[in-house]
Amino acid sequence: MRKLNRLTIYILLVIGSALPLLAATSRVAAARPDAAFSGSRALEDLKRLVAFGPRPAGSKPLSESRRWIVSQLEQMGYKVEEDIFQGATPFGNIPMINLRVIIPGASPKVVMLAGHYDTARFEDINFVGANDGASSAAFLLEMARVLAHRKNQFTTWLVFFDGEEAEVQWSDTDSLYGSRHMAQKLSATGELGRIQAMILVDMIGDAKLDIYRDSNSTPWLTDAVFTTAKSLGYSKYFLNEQRAYQDDHNPFVNAGVAAVDIIDLDYGPNNGYWHTAKDTVDKCSPQSLAIVGQVVLGTMAELEKSPNLK
Repeated sequence: MRKLNRLTIYILLVIGSALPLLAATSRVAAARPDAAFSGSRALEDLKRLVAFGPRPAGSKPLSESRRWIVSQLEQMGYKVEEDIFQGATPFGNIPMINLRVIIPGASPKVVMLAGHYDTARFEDINFVGANDGASSAAFLLEMARVLAHRKNQFTTWLVFFDGEEAEVQWSDTDSLYGSRHMAQKLSATGELGRIQAMILVDMIGDAKLDIYRDSNSTPWLTDAVFTTAKSLGYSKYFLNEQRAYQDDHNPFVNAGVAAVDIIDLDYGPNNGYWHTAKDTVDKCSPQSLAIVGQVVLGTMAELEKSPNLK
């Protein structure tokens, strides 16, 4: 046997000491299906969307931001469907466009991830909607990057809703234009029945993340989300208290689809940043975006194990 010199022995010792750490890292990566979701990348997308300025339905900035979203998705290799319709608002008909990306899975059954990309319309303030509008769209863009490199059991739809915000005063007819239209359209075409679960994200960029259970969401799917959050160590962000929210999941719940709303409507002191000029990038955090991304990916992994959905 040839003798080993001191350098060789040192290298072997270093490698040997590193093996337990590498094994532990591998176990963590295997246990966390979210490892590829980047909160930092999502925050950069959020900043880019905010740079378009206020983006109410039918506006030029929203059209410009939509083209940018589509360009990003196409660069990832996706085909983007545009669902064009007229929103019947108190101001008359406004052209609106939902976006959908279909990611085929082993099963034709669908898990739908959704959010809105418009902002509320204000004439008297510069409302750029960093959290309320940009965070959900940025989340979906980053999720698109992650899912492009995964083999998924279910077919996944990524849906960007237009017209979530009320034009004048929130009501059953003045709000949720995009989600109401899509739920009706999918029901008419028969595609609605393919959706096994809808996970909606909204206002999830808040640097002080507080997500409560929504009583208007489907209980078993809410349980799946909050159980996943607890297993990942995020119970301090996903709080076991109940609130009631009106959001883009409601038309789907009303149509019989299991849906859950992941939303932080506790934005700033006394919710003081919501729908104000204070909803800016500095109030948002890459950590919050990453936490929600990890929980959603973990929930999707749990859904794939569910015997009721296979």
